[in-house]
Amino acid sequence: MGRAALLGFVIGTALMTVLLMVGLVSSTNDGSAASWVGTLIASGMVGVVMGGIPGTLVGVVVGAVRRRSRPALPLFVPPPPPLPPPPPPNDRWAAMVGRCELAVRRAHAAVATVPASPARDWLERIAGQFGGELTAVRRIADLARALGADQNHPASQRLSAAVRDFTSFEDEVGRVALQMLDQTSLDAVRSHLEVLEQQLPHLGAS
Repeated sequence: MGRAALLGFVIGTALMTVLLMVGLVSSTNDGSAASWVGTLIASGMVGVVMGGIPGTLVGVVVGAVRRRSRPALPLFVPPPPPLPPPPPPNDRWAAMVGRCELAVRRAHAAVATVPASPARDWLERIAGQFGGELTAVRRIADLARALGADQNHPASQRLSAAVRDFTSFEDEVGRVALQMLDQTSLDAVRSHLEVLEQQLPHLGAS
């Protein structure tokens, strides 16, 4: 709006000054330089009053109309912050899953104490398969939680059996790892590894 008012003032003043100069020059016969200067000054002063002020008013009106005709931009509304992740469940099913996870961590820790050898590689593969059974444990726990299963529900009983199997297998891994500290050759511990592999919990296939 301020730019439109200034433009109206300049245009109005210029037009009125030119019109007054033309009228004054055509009505006088004096062509001296002083007469031209006086005519310019007088025309400029009158042009400001008679042309500049009305031009300013016209510019203000035009600027207001143009500003009102522009579509209002929608206010930017920031998106809501993301919801925090739900806290991990803290119930008896989560505790049972945690016990199975602890058994897997302890089994891997036991394998890490064995010197590097083909026998240890075999034991590491068994421990990896052992950890893979945690997926089935978590699914059983989710099902029991969703059903609100009591201790006599098949899902709860199956999860309790998984805890027993994982704890027992953890002990077996530790026993074989202890034997491999003294007998590092594959031939010496092959039978132990074969038996251990057969004892792996298989919740996903049960």
